[in-house]
Amino acid sequence: MKSLTKLMLAVAATLALPAVPLGAQNTSQVALTGDVKAVKVVTDADGKERTELVDPTTIVPGDRLVFGTDYANKGADAVTNFTVTNPLPAAVRLSPEADPALELSVDGGKTWGVLGALTIANSDGTSRPATHADVTHVRWVLASIAPGASGRLTYPAIIR
Repeated sequence: MKSLTKLMLAVAATLALPAVPLGAQNTSQVALTGDVKAVKVVTDADGKERTELVDPTTIVPGDRLVFGTDYANKGADAVTNFTVTNPLPAAVRLSPEADPALELSVDGGKTWGVLGALTIANSDGTSRPATHADVTHVRWVLASIAPGASGRLTYPAIIR
């Protein structure tokens, strides 16, 4: 139960982090809210299975989660080049089902790229291709958010 509590605290702290805007612009007009849902397979009365996203209660290693960030431009002007950056809690790893085009970091947000282009430095000076387990951050750069526009950004994760 302690690890579940630590994970939920880490998740709550992660979701409370603000987006990081690019450039000098007034981005206070963009509202962000984050959440995390557990992926559960439910069997209907007719025996048919379907997947639902539910509020996490008890989670254990191997369980799947979906982290989400809703954004909305509450202002009268378009916002351009708006960046939303989400650090992954240490208790989770990026799921292999994640969009391969996601912009990721494996070094705490210092450098960015798609997973296939990222590497990890080994202690002996060599490097290896980065894996889903190495991802530390996910980010999206929204080219433009029109006044009144909103959307949702998500990434799947697995409890370590």
